[in-house]
Amino acid sequence: MNYSQLSKEELQQIYDLQKAEYDNLVAQGYSVDIARGKPCNEQLDISMPMLTAEGIENMPKNYRNYGMLDGIPEMKKIFAQMLGVDQTEVIVGGSSSLNLMYDTIQRALQFGIMGSEPWNSQPVKFLCPVPGYDRHFAICEHFGIEMINIPMDGEGPNMDLVEQLVANDDTIKAIWCVPKYSNPTGITYSDKVVERLATMKTKAKDFRIFWDNAYVVHDLTDTPDVLANIMELCAKAGNQDRVYQFASTSKVTLAGSGVACIATSKNNVKDILSHMTMQTISYNKVWQYIHYLFLKDMTNIKEIMKQQRDIIKPKFDTLIQAFENAFGDDNGIVKWTNPNGGYFISVDVLDGCAKKVCDLCKKAGLTLTAAGAPFPYGRDVNDRTLRIAPTFTSDSDLVVATQILTCCIKLACAEKLIND
Repeated sequence: MNYSQLSKEELQQIYDLQKAEYDNLVAQGYSVDIARGKPCNEQLDISMPMLTAEGIENMPKNYRNYGMLDGIPEMKKIFAQMLGVDQTEVIVGGSSSLNLMYDTIQRALQFGIMGSEPWNSQPVKFLCPVPGYDRHFAICEHFGIEMINIPMDGEGPNMDLVEQLVANDDTIKAIWCVPKYSNPTGITYSDKVVERLATMKTKAKDFRIFWDNAYVVHDLTDTPDVLANIMELCAKAGNQDRVYQFASTSKVTLAGSGVACIATSKNNVKDILSHMTMQTISYNKVWQYIHYLFLKDMTNIKEIMKQQRDIIKPKFDTLIQAFENAFGDDNGIVKWTNPNGGYFISVDVLDGCAKKVCDLCKKAGLTLTAAGAPFPYGRDVNDRTLRIAPTFTSDSDLVVATQILTCCIKLACAEKLIND
């Protein structure tokens, strides 16, 4: 049914029915969490053979010592293949790509980039495609960087607005991007969007694209999305230094103990290492080598990710099927994404209802990511977007989560329409 076409009396009947179901759900005392995009234990078990490290006896002896700040060549090669770049354009770090992003911004604020003025010598602004990744926005807020919302559609950020802004404001220093299976919408940037990002004119000479390619190998179908190679396009346009690309094995191997990298131009690599050499002697090369022994090459990585997919795809299917059964297509109150990869489903409810849905869910024992989290400063001016993360939850708990979530959406939206 289309809720927006129902009479007040019909909406009240739906509200009363859902309220009875909701009260029953609350009485069950459930405790289910679908707030963060974490791998489940079954996914992490796939990588436990790493800990035996078969072949570790063949590790080059110098990997045990200081040095090799940019990482071991074996892992540089794997990341280069994963991201479609040259091995010389890769720096292999520690367990967290978010840490590399934080450090990159902090260096730019304090020292500038490749001889430019330090970013903190004037006000700094970042463009933030929304809905987006809350941890990106938290870094900016932590550093006092002003964030400008850029609406997203099915092809990526609104490039007309992006091009207009960067061409006229030299305090706009960067844009955040999760270009493949974007967090939380699951969309992949179109070739045209990637090309426009690579070729656009920017008033800031030290403008950078923070290309968080977190889900580069995280496909959920046999026909995965294909992302254009932004570093190739930037080089072709004469903007070879424009991109900082980030990735990690956090959702490939062990989430809290992966290996991360930054891929960027040779000029940027030189600049980064000139500062990094003051920060650390080297990252954990032994753990990098253990990762290499387990991952081997892209063929093996694809097999590992197929095992991951076999575990989590049914969870996405459960959630999507529950929404289809509960609402159908033309319902007037809610729509959701059905991504080809990544870790999230984005749900848009009736304007003014997202916080209410979260509050209702919490009272019924279901924890969601806070309404507003996918927006800078936690402010969703429409109060409509919810980010759903089905991977960590057990299959049985996910069924409960869908019951609570769909009930709370119906309840909140029916109440809103009755009162409007």
